[in-house]
Amino acid sequence: MARNPGTPAQNRITKREDMKIPAALLVALALPAQDARELFGKHCGVCHGDGHGTERGPNLANNRRVRTQPVEALRGVIRDGIPERGMPAFPLPAAELDALTALVRSLSAPAAAANPPGDRAAGERFFFGAGGCGKCHMALGRGKAVGPDLSSIGEEATLAELEESLRNPAARISAGYQIVSVSLRAGGSLRGFARNRSRYNIQVQDFEGRFHLLSMDEVAEVIEQAGSMMAAPRCSPSECRDLLAYLSSLTGPAPGARGITLDSEGGPSFRRIASPDPADWPTYHGHISGNRHSPLNQITPANVRDLRLAWVFPINHYVLEVTPVVVDGVMYVSGPNQVYALDARAGRTLWHYQRARSPEARGDPAKGTNRGVAILGDRVFLVTDNARLLALHRVTGQLLWEANLKEGVADPRNVGNTAAPLVVNDLVVAGVSGGDSGMRGYLDAYKAATGERAWRFWTVPLPGEPGSETWQGSALARFGGGAATWMTGTFDPETNTIFWGTGNPYPAMNGDERRGDNLYSDCVLALDAATGRLKWHYQFTPHDLYDWDGGQTPMVVNRRYRGRDRKLLIQANRNGFFYVFDRISGELLLAEPFVDRLTWAKGIGRDGRPIVVPGLEPTRDGTKVCPNVLGAANWPSMALNPETGWFYLMAREACGVYTKPPAWNPKPIPLEPGRMFLRALDIETGRRVWEVPNHGPADSWGGVLSTGGVIFFGEDSGALGAVDARTGKDLWHVQTNASAALGDGHSWRSSPMTFMAAGKQYIAVAAGPNILCFTLP
Repeated sequence: MARNPGTPAQNRITKREDMKIPAALLVALALPAQDARELFGKHCGVCHGDGHGTERGPNLANNRRVRTQPVEALRGVIRDGIPERGMPAFPLPAAELDALTALVRSLSAPAAAANPPGDRAAGERFFFGAGGCGKCHMALGRGKAVGPDLSSIGEEATLAELEESLRNPAARISAGYQIVSVSLRAGGSLRGFARNRSRYNIQVQDFEGRFHLLSMDEVAEVIEQAGSMMAAPRCSPSECRDLLAYLSSLTGPAPGARGITLDSEGGPSFRRIASPDPADWPTYHGHISGNRHSPLNQITPANVRDLRLAWVFPINHYVLEVTPVVVDGVMYVSGPNQVYALDARAGRTLWHYQRARSPEARGDPAKGTNRGVAILGDRVFLVTDNARLLALHRVTGQLLWEANLKEGVADPRNVGNTAAPLVVNDLVVAGVSGGDSGMRGYLDAYKAATGERAWRFWTVPLPGEPGSETWQGSALARFGGGAATWMTGTFDPETNTIFWGTGNPYPAMNGDERRGDNLYSDCVLALDAATGRLKWHYQFTPHDLYDWDGGQTPMVVNRRYRGRDRKLLIQANRNGFFYVFDRISGELLLAEPFVDRLTWAKGIGRDGRPIVVPGLEPTRDGTKVCPNVLGAANWPSMALNPETGWFYLMAREACGVYTKPPAWNPKPIPLEPGRMFLRALDIETGRRVWEVPNHGPADSWGGVLSTGGVIFFGEDSGALGAVDARTGKDLWHVQTNASAALGDGHSWRSSPMTFMAAGKQYIAVAAGPNILCFTLP
């Protein structure tokens, strides 16, 4: 299908022969327009003619490559030339160089800069009405996602290109919109767009917006159809003019623009996300409960040794932390400010969305950390490094709306995001990072359809508010308190309760100006999903001096516990204790150490508070405390196998030296190396059932996955391993050498997941800059 709305039959739009400079660009010329044209003729005309190119030089008019070049880059090409391609340098005076650059850009100026005459509002009515364009195309959230989305066509195409597309829809077929008819070996056929294709597979989108992801072994014949499927709309001269004006005005959703209810909704409903098909992995955790256990059982202890690599997909970032999401055979993976939709069986791209990294981002967001997306209906949700929540269309990847999580924040300088959002009913919930640099933490919920904020829960009170009595000193007023919400929470649909962990207070290792418990830092919060109202909370480490965030997954579990059917909440905390709660009342049922190196507390008292060992506060000279600053556990995933009743996690046995600021500088202990262990815990007692020692720097962040009686885990040396869920016996591994790819001592930064496509089970994980996918022969 052409990237255009159709061919007007009653009015032939004539081709523009002159190369007028758009008025919006004339202001950029440092010399009069005539002088700029003379400069072009003198220096550039011998190769480029009047701008349309000759046999000696390429066409610069309506050139997408020229149009997308930053001004400074284009200026540099003119100034320095491209000697290897025969283009000489033009070391002109600055004013002439600027004028020449502006003129060259004007030859490929987007349609929006040309500002053609016409009634845009009338053109919009024609587009969605009599013209029938909205039956195939979307524009700013309206219409139907069959053909290419036109929301940004005014900045992606020149006016001449739009005019040509209106004259002849087949003139400019967008990549991924070649029409094909596919005959299947099993019988039947389908017709649609070849969104991607190779010798070995083909990805077809039918005319209802559904994807058909096929191996060529399933295909008998593919017939390519020339031209566009678009029926040419009939328009009068004024209607054609108005339509062109409307299309030229489309430059994408305005920042902060609210979305609208789509004309048609596809994709997964929340019911499908809350009770997922075993073949899907529809959320960051796989299930909204936070339990990374899958009922899929094709891969078992008996055959896991036969796993082999199915495909590799690279993303241009040195270390990925994403957990893929899979729904209906489509995988969604993220990197810094970008999302790919892939054929989950073949790893082939369906679409890619990306925006520039944010120069104002700080901390982990500035490094490009992003752990994934959420999906609901036709919307895929991503949070950017500078805390913008984006809704992208599931079929096209086009931006539908954008919400600013920093809105209403007094000091947003350190606020960012690294986590996947969580879909809850008709809301999308997103937290923020920045607690290690000083900020006031909060959790936001937005309406999935429109991006309108539904509620906000502040994790730190303002001076004078309830809870502020737990902050004695100047830290609250000076730094905001911290308590970021930087990891994805979980949801209990039975009670409509969101469970979310909070981060450390700030300053992290100096409590002199924040005496007291420092609520709601290092907590698990139970929030009403509809309103954000706090139902109950539990604080794992009151007055934390060791940077032991409480953001580890709060897992929702229903099972028989100590002779009773209970609704449980389970967490293995960074402070070294394993907790089990009644999630309705918040009653603490169990708190036991899951590591041996634990010195800061003797245990957890009957009142639920840690029995703190005195004299272990950070000092200027340093104090040895166990666990170390990385924690006994951290953000990587954990799982509970309902058959064994055991909880599986990566545990870190390590101590550290904690120093009091001015510098945040926790240190390892020479001659006392740490060690990682994969452990299975009995949730009734906290007892260690078995463990698998790892080899490495005890500085890895690999999670676990439970499926088919097998536990997959990121081993500390950089291997993806698999052990028997009942015994811990080694069954399989592949050495990804993730640590070598990172080069910073971190072996893993991600957690494995599983899904089924075309009847086969797959295991996928991010390792270094790659998504790796494995399956059985």
